[in-house]
This record gives sequence, C-alpha cells and structure tokens, in this order.
Amino acid sequence: MTDYRIALAPMIPLWALIALGALALAALVWSARKRPLVAALRALALALVLAALADPSLVREDKKGLDDIVALVLDRSASQTFNTRRAQTDAAAAELKKRLEALGQVEIRTIEASAADADGTRLFDALQAGLADVPPERVGAVFMITDGVVHDIPDVAALGVKAPLHALITGHDKEYDRRVALIEAQRFGIVGKEAIIRARVIEQGPSTGASMRVTVSRDGERVASLAARPNEELRLPVKVEHAGANVVEIDVESADGEVTTVNNKAVVTIEGVRDRLKVLLVSGEPHGGERMWRNLLMSDPNVELVHFTILRPPEKQDGTPISELSLIAFPTADLFGPKIKEFDLIVFDRYANQTILPSIYFDNIARYVKEGGAFFMAVGPEYVGAESLYQTPLGAIAPAQPTGRMVEKPFHAGVTALGGKHPVTRGLPGADASPPRWSEWRRLIEAKPRNDAATLMAGPADAPLLALSRAGKGRVGVLLTDQMWLWARGYQGGGPHLDLLRRTSHWLMKEPELEEEALRASARGREIGIERQSLKDVVGEATVKGPDGAETRVALAQSEPGLARGRLTVERYGLYRVSDGERVALVNVGPDNPKEFQEVVSTTQKLEPLAQATGGTVRRVSDASGTITLPRLAAMRQAPIYGGSDYAAIRRTQASVTTGVASAPLGLGLWALLALLGAVVGAWLVEGRRRR
Repeated sequence: MTDYRIALAPMIPLWALIALGALALAALVWSARKRPLVAALRALALALVLAALADPSLVREDKKGLDDIVALVLDRSASQTFNTRRAQTDAAAAELKKRLEALGQVEIRTIEASAADADGTRLFDALQAGLADVPPERVGAVFMITDGVVHDIPDVAALGVKAPLHALITGHDKEYDRRVALIEAQRFGIVGKEAIIRARVIEQGPSTGASMRVTVSRDGERVASLAARPNEELRLPVKVEHAGANVVEIDVESADGEVTTVNNKAVVTIEGVRDRLKVLLVSGEPHGGERMWRNLLMSDPNVELVHFTILRPPEKQDGTPISELSLIAFPTADLFGPKIKEFDLIVFDRYANQTILPSIYFDNIARYVKEGGAFFMAVGPEYVGAESLYQTPLGAIAPAQPTGRMVEKPFHAGVTALGGKHPVTRGLPGADASPPRWSEWRRLIEAKPRNDAATLMAGPADAPLLALSRAGKGRVGVLLTDQMWLWARGYQGGGPHLDLLRRTSHWLMKEPELEEEALRASARGREIGIERQSLKDVVGEATVKGPDGAETRVALAQSEPGLARGRLTVERYGLYRVSDGERVALVNVGPDNPKEFQEVVSTTQKLEPLAQATGGTVRRVSDASGTITLPRLAAMRQAPIYGGSDYAAIRRTQASVTTGVASAPLGLGLWALLALLGAVVGAWLVEGRRRR
C-alpha cells in the first residue's frame, strides 16, 4: 500500500508566507478591477514566488497493514468450576479461535482472569492488563467467555477500547442456588458471653419458599439448629467459649439441583476477649512475697483483685471469734460459698491452716477446682508441718505431697527437660544458660509430685519446684518456694517472675495458647500455617481438608522444643479443617463471606448494558441440550452495531505501519524561472502599451 502527499519546507516562517500571500491577493483583487490582464500576469509571478518560498516536495509513503487485535478473555474464577462451565469455556474458546483465524488478518490475545483476590471476578482489570501494550485503535473486538457474574464492569468511557464487546455466557438459564448471607457479625466477644450473628438464607432461581434447616457450629461442635425460610433474617446467639479465635460455622442444608454447596456455609471468626479477671488472693501472713503478688495482679487493668491477709500469728490465738478479728467485716462466707464460682483464679500465698477458715471452705475450693476452676499455691515452711494445706481437703488435688523436709541453701532454679517443651516455661528469658541467668533462691520445700503432675522447674538434685496438674475439669499449680520475691526485687539481677507467673496463671485458666497438646492453624493470604504444640518427641504430620473435600498431608517439622510447624498454600477460599488424628483446628482462608460465591447463578443481564453500548452482543454458549452454539463471525468496517441474533462481528481497524518514505523536491527549476521572467516581461509590455 502506497500513499502520496505534498510536504512544504518554507524558507520563511509559515505565518509570514501566509501573510505575504494574503497581501498579494488583496493587491491583485484591487488591481484586477482596472487592469485584468496585468493582474493575471502579476498573479502568475507572485504565485511562482510564493511556491519557491514554500519549497514543496512530493512525499511517497509505503505502508504495511497490521492485523486487528481481538482480545479473548477467559473467566477462570472459582465460580467457573461449577457443573460443566469449565468444559463449556474450553470448548467455546477452541472453536472461537478457529473461526477468528479463518477471518484472516486477526491477532488473538488470550487473557485468563482468575479470582485472585477477595473482590470477586475482575475480568476488565485483566483485560486492561492484557492490552496495556496495544493502542486502543488497534483493538477490533473483545470476546468474554464467562458465567456473567463480573464484579468490575466499567462504563463505556472507562472501558479503554473502541471495539465491540461480545459476551459468551456459560451455564444455563434455569439454574438454582441457595446461600448463607451474613448481615452482621461481631469480630470480638467477651469470653463466657453470647455474641450475636445476623444472617439470612438467600435463594436464586426458582424457589418453593419452603423452610430449610440451618445449623450453627463453634469450633466444629454443633451448638444450635433451627428452621428458616428464604430471605428471613436470623438472629443467632453464640457463646464465646474461650479466648482467641472462636470459629463459627452457619450451614444451611443443601437442595437438589443446586449450582454449588460451597456457599451453603458462612464462617465467622470471633476473637474471644476475657472480661476483667476476678482473682482471690489469700495471704497467710505478711512476708516479702505478699507485695509481689499484689503488685503483679493489680498492675493488670483486666484483673479485679479480692485480697485479704491473715495478720494474727498462731501463737496469739485466744479464742476470739473470727468476725471480731477483722478491721472491716470480710464476707468470707460468701466468697468461699455461693460466690466462689465467680472467681477465675484462687491463689493461696503461704497460708497455714490455723483453723481460721473452716474445713468446709476447703471442701468448696476442691469442688470449685474439680468443676473447672483454677487454684494455685505458693508455699513456704508452713507447707511442711501439721498446718500444711496438704492436710486439708485440698491435699486431694495438690500436685505435690510434702516430705516434711526443707532445703535452705542458695540454689539456681532450672527448667526441666519437660519444662523446656511446656508453653508455660519454654523460652523463659535466661533459661538457656547454665546456670540460668537469674538470681538464686534460698529455700525449697521438698515434696513428691503426683504421678500425673508435670514438674516444669526443679531445684537442687532435681527436686520439684514448680508442678502443675489437673483435677477433674480444673487445674492446680504449686510453687514449692516462697523466694520468688527475690526476683521481683532485682536481687542479683532478678529473674523473669512476671513471665513465669502470668503464664502459669493463664495456663491454670485454660488459655488456649498455653495448652500442652494443641493444634493451631492460621491463614495469611492463601497460605495456611500449622502449629503443633506437643510434649511428645515426634508429632508426625497433619491432614488438611479443603472446602471441596480434598485432603492434603502436610509434614510438621520441629522448629523449637515442643513446637512443630508446617505450611500449605491453597488455591480456594473457604473453611479448612486441619487434623492430626486426635485434634481438629479450623481456619478460614479469605473473607468470611467471599464475593465470588455470593452470586453463582449464571446471568446475561450484568454484561448486557455495556455490550449494547459498544455495539456488541450477549448470548449463551450452549443450548438446552448442552451443545456449544457460537454465532457466525464477520468482519466489518466502522459501524454502530457489530452483531445480531445470529452473528457477531469484529471491527476492521485498517491500522498500518510505515515501512518506507521517499521525498522528491518540487523546486522552480529553469522552466519555472523562465515562466517567472516571462510573466514579469509580459506584464511590463502590456502595461507599456497601455501608456502609449
């Protein structure tokens, strides 16, 4: 293809050349009134002068036509995996490519768009990225093969191309689906209190309006079941059982013929937060450690402390009634009676059984522990003799039995091999040295731990120092020294008393993060992190079950004593179940209510306005029998409409690229000079004749 054109290279500025021409024209018009022939000769001369000043040249351009670019956008989002949509997409794409190639002069850009984020199906973002290097005028058409549920549909002005959009819709026109839609869900909840979740069941497609069963589960355990009707708002109270993540599932029963059951379930993760912890601290006598306990507990704004100290030593017993010994009336009967269950933790610090508290109170404490309470003893010399708490009903739940002997010499407390794996004492600051980098203690109460007790710290000759055990549904701990206050005072550099006592207290109160045997799972993006806390030497592997039922085994490698980790990258959003054979952990990947699964019924309506605005068409890729039926393809020049009931067209852009340029100057030359001289002489002769 060759084009010709005239190019100018003026010897003077173009504006000056135009001005000169305008003045010459005005003068000629004025002179033509009186002397037409002279004016004609002058016009010829001036035209030749102006042509010389313009320096024209003939330019020849050789051009090569470019192929029209046709974008083929394939929807590879999760909703395209339902039923036969993926097969329809692949078959339609293959046939469409054949027909486009048959048109000739067409370059096909295949763009695959996946739902890689929480914003749903974004085909037009993928289209813009795929055509970023293409001038808009070169795009002849855009074909999209999708289920029609697209979440980034722009207006015509923001489309970025001036080409028809043809949408080929997968699925069929009588699809049905039901899903759980979250209206409102609490992100945080108080442990022991109910959190309210509002949801509804939505049906798409033909609906009978019949009721359906909705079940609510927390951490894999069913907590409620109720009947619901379509579009009816449900108010679901769920008790926050523990601190940390409480994974709540809302599941509606499936129906025959649904597009998918993936969206029949909604997941809400409620972070359990403890309200003010109520702690009862009983100090048997004033000593250096009393202030430590009080300062520790009162420094935490989430702790409500009830504290009383027995100030009267045993040698001053004179039979005075207990009610007359207090500076103020202390409600011991209530605290150790009906209100004992209100406490999250009971601490006895160097308490000697001096018959100040009736035996029934100790029975109540033992019962409180067996029913799920937490009890801790920090003991001193009083634990050895007849006034020992072990000689009360609390002895039945105590982790260690005193032998009747004390060790009174300086020693460094050490973490046992078991304690190195236990979350209460694992990684205590200073424990990695020998001896540990903390101050000495000077007294230890010798005791024999129970068979089921865990000794986490030891003193001289591996004598038990810190022991924990379970009693019924509750937990008990004992610290067999009254010297921890030396750490708090900074003696010889002190020690990690805050870390140790806080971890111990929270273990007693069943903090999930401090469980000895635990399986935890967390999600970051599309990566699932698995953490297995165990006192065992070998933990094996974990099994991850996805929302589609597929299972994957993940090896767990020990990262530190008592802790093994593994990771798995997944492709789909949804709820995953992680199991080690005994324990199960739930983790939700992606948003609680993914946009991709909110609408899964295929539709032609969403893309139809944009397709019509560009002159394109929207149609389904298969008929009722499932046979792929594509429209006839055609190529058209500029037109307002590029499709009809039985055809779809691409726009011929007539784009080209210049391959060569040649220029031939059109100078005046000799003949032009002679013509100029002739015009001047002719004008002189004519004018001279008229004067004679």
